[in-house]
Amino acid sequence: MSQHTNANTFDANESNLNSATWQVTEPAFDPLRQHHSETILTLGNGYLSTRGTFEERYPNDRQATLVHGMWDDVPIAFTELANTPDWTALEIWVDGHRFDMQEGQITNYARCLDLRTGRLQRRLRWTPAEDIAVELSFERFASLDDEHLLAVSVRVTPLSKPAEIKVRAMLDSRVENDGLLHWQQVSQHSDAGQADLVVRTRHTGKTLAMSTRLGVSGGEAHLAASDCPGCPGIVATAQAEAGQPLVIVKSVAIYTSRDSSDPLAAAQAKVQTAATAGYAALREANKSAWADFWEASDVIIEGDDEAQLAVRHALFQVRIAAPTHDERASIPAKTLSGFGYRGHVFWDNEIFVLPFFTFTQPNLARNMLMYRYHTLPGARRKAAANSFSGAQYAWESAETGDEVTPTWGLDFDDPTKLVRIWTGDIQIHISADIAYAMHQYWRVTGDDDFWQDVGAPVVLETAVFWGDRAEAEGDRFAIRDIIGPDEYHDHVDNNAYTNHMVRWHLKTAQDALEWLWEHDPGGAGTLVEKLDLTPERLTHWRKVIDGLILAHDPETGLIEQFEGFFDLEDVDWPAYEGRTKSMQELLDIEESNHYKVLKQADVIALLCLFDDAFDQKTWQANWDYYVPITDHAYGSSLGPAMHAWAACRMGQPDLAYEHFMRAARADLSDVRGNAWDGIHAASAGGLWEAVVFGFAGLRLTENGPTFKPQLPTHWRRVVFNIIYRGERRRIELSR
Repeated sequence: MSQHTNANTFDANESNLNSATWQVTEPAFDPLRQHHSETILTLGNGYLSTRGTFEERYPNDRQATLVHGMWDDVPIAFTELANTPDWTALEIWVDGHRFDMQEGQITNYARCLDLRTGRLQRRLRWTPAEDIAVELSFERFASLDDEHLLAVSVRVTPLSKPAEIKVRAMLDSRVENDGLLHWQQVSQHSDAGQADLVVRTRHTGKTLAMSTRLGVSGGEAHLAASDCPGCPGIVATAQAEAGQPLVIVKSVAIYTSRDSSDPLAAAQAKVQTAATAGYAALREANKSAWADFWEASDVIIEGDDEAQLAVRHALFQVRIAAPTHDERASIPAKTLSGFGYRGHVFWDNEIFVLPFFTFTQPNLARNMLMYRYHTLPGARRKAAANSFSGAQYAWESAETGDEVTPTWGLDFDDPTKLVRIWTGDIQIHISADIAYAMHQYWRVTGDDDFWQDVGAPVVLETAVFWGDRAEAEGDRFAIRDIIGPDEYHDHVDNNAYTNHMVRWHLKTAQDALEWLWEHDPGGAGTLVEKLDLTPERLTHWRKVIDGLILAHDPETGLIEQFEGFFDLEDVDWPAYEGRTKSMQELLDIEESNHYKVLKQADVIALLCLFDDAFDQKTWQANWDYYVPITDHAYGSSLGPAMHAWAACRMGQPDLAYEHFMRAARADLSDVRGNAWDGIHAASAGGLWEAVVFGFAGLRLTENGPTFKPQLPTHWRRVVFNIIYRGERRRIELSR
């Protein structure tokens, strides 16, 4: 078994701030933590992301490169993003000894994800035999400058004597999604100059092509083809002198049938361009693109290195999952960093992630909102299948917008049993969440073209669904048999969050129609005819707005989360002291329905999103009631960041910091023990919301942004940028 000692971090001299706040480091490799490391060391460029597995692989790893739009069919969960061929694959031999982290002695090991430049680096000393010792240094990146270009380099330095070095660089199609195989090989080619691979998904017929070239410096190398079935490559063999590094550079280009009618030709042309430019130029272009991103979007926190690193890592991870040029993709709940939720898109993106992009990278926010526009036909089909007019967005969405939430899942305690998953049937607030995100984007950017052509039409068509879905009960209206944000309770009636969102949605739809009549009367007329927006329908909307049930007690300010919540059983919280599982696991999925315990913010989320609609008495009453009965530690990863935001609104920044750090540690410290399955996108985006909406107190008013800071005691300064109506503003807050 390998032995490991520590090494220093990487490129500290390049950082313009403390390198510890720019670099996620692994000072020693622990096989028991490898899946966690693979997740948090994920790199990418908005087109794809690649988990932090070793180039030479390691037993039981969860290698994955996920590319936007590469969907293929699966049982039960309908569809998933197919794990694409491994572009990083390298095999290394030193004097006939094949490099393996399990063989020989490993010392001076360190691995580092440099967030500032988007590079993953690893260095170590390997002693495979008594008379052989080499230093190995790996580096790879997915270019943010050109999303179709990838590169990996390895530097091999013999230490004790000259050595024969052989490196095999491959395009490895022998990949899987936790045992599921998605690719059929179409063609492959290898020669001394280039290797190509073309594969096609088994069910959906999507084509992906990769092409690679190899460059060697530091010694005379012989290049030859390596034509293993399903794994074409190039082998470089060279004699390296002691103390003299041999550097092998592997350039890779990738295209799919979504990008080009001839993906292979496009990949071959692109990799030729990369080889001509050289590794140093590609590396510099990638570094420059990341510098532009951080200049616009960095959040600086002085006085707290842990929080600073966590925020930067979170923003890095959501950026590499955000489609740069693709309007038909969005950020999955686990980004592109793992197999969790199979690449499906949830409300997480609109409510927790998109605000960061809306305020700092509006072009990327627009792409992801356009994804919802392009999947509107799927939302129409879902509404029609449920016997409603208009459009009802899927709880879990993939390529077409049709519902892809699994109907059944495994029982917590008995994997031989299945439990019914109801979210795809009755968690319906997502249609209003999407409308909220589109409206927020329009308010912040002033993008009238988007509102006219996309936002207002989507808001109106989904409003038609809400008008049908609301049930008349005398002069009141109810929305029954649903799930709110708190997923510990299903089949509830009149969830406060959902009903308030519906009321807001219908009112916003009316305003949108008035705006369209003023700015685009032709378009307004077309929509009125297409959506059957008759005077009778609009009158019905006004009745729903006025009559929709919202159980808000004006005397106490308390809002009942849903009908009957106050009558549920209290939890004996002291009896669960020291627990390491969620309350739903401990109480049982069905039993948790009968208790006053929340998975995540529900009424509190409502207060955060509609801050100005509620007075201080309402804030205080609901904060005092709901926060103590929320499963902060083991409930949803969506909860802590929003509670941090809310605690700032309550004037408790140090308590907010406790919630904030739960979110900050969700991935980097794996506090829930599930980071192996992928980055928690909502938690990552929520960190930015907690800083900007919470600690900085950003509010949008009719006159633009205002701020009411509530900094934690030990934070000295917070700096960030926002873009409002096309103007970038630098916000600096200090104690």
